[in-house]
Amino acid sequence: MQTIALEMNLSETTFVLPPESPEADFKVRIFTPARELPFAGHPVVGTHWLLAHLGRVTLEEPITKVNFELGVGVRAAQLHVSAGKVTKVVMDHQKPEFFATASEEQIKRLAKSLGLRSEAILDTGWPVQVVSTGIRQLFVPVRSLEEVQSLQLSKQDASAMNSVLDELDPVEKNVHCTMVLSLETESDESDVHTRMFAPRLGVPEDPATGSASGGLGAYLIENRIIDTTPPITHITSEQGIEAGRPSTIYIEVYGPPGDIAMVRVGGEVVPLIKGVVEW
Repeated sequence: MQTIALEMNLSETTFVLPPESPEADFKVRIFTPARELPFAGHPVVGTHWLLAHLGRVTLEEPITKVNFELGVGVRAAQLHVSAGKVTKVVMDHQKPEFFATASEEQIKRLAKSLGLRSEAILDTGWPVQVVSTGIRQLFVPVRSLEEVQSLQLSKQDASAMNSVLDELDPVEKNVHCTMVLSLETESDESDVHTRMFAPRLGVPEDPATGSASGGLGAYLIENRIIDTTPPITHITSEQGIEAGRPSTIYIEVYGPPGDIAMVRVGGEVVPLIKGVVEW
């Protein structure tokens, strides 16, 4: 599986297997070009759309629920169905966990690795923080859209960034992804503009990151960066524009700051390529 994922060289490649848990309909394993992931968002959204498209899921309108087994356990996906077709897939994330925040010295090194002045991050007044709704990722607020658009990450810069990630998770060293965000957006319909870098996973820039979008929603609500609208706060994120693969990601956060019970992330799917792997 790892060899095939490296050959495909996509952000993630999924493999669908018979479930081991009696609670699951499918088991999904997820690989980047460099390693296996216990949890991810967009590959799961795409996989469930494809399973429905292939007739492997019996669709019922308006919502069809599918349980799938990942490395983090069994999760649920809601397939939104209209006229017999899936229009959107929304997946459940774990209850958010909030971990280390970066010091000013770490922020300065992180900013340099991203090609930014440290003030671009510090002026927001918001924390640079590790958050997980299934996988730990670092969230870095930036004061302007222009500065986010200007980011470029060389191999040397990636090494410097990764050293900060390891410092923020010194025991497990299990933070490999950095999501940079700004509340300035290109689309008036979006609430936040993001870019995701994960060079240690073999992903220089990911055009759409469902797992990080769950953590993003929790980060924005927990730190009161976006106003809550209980019982559910809806957030629209734009990502992948700089990578030439624009995506719109829909985030649902259930609960207020200090008591977030659930995060869900979803989006639409567009088929691009199909073929046969000769093995």
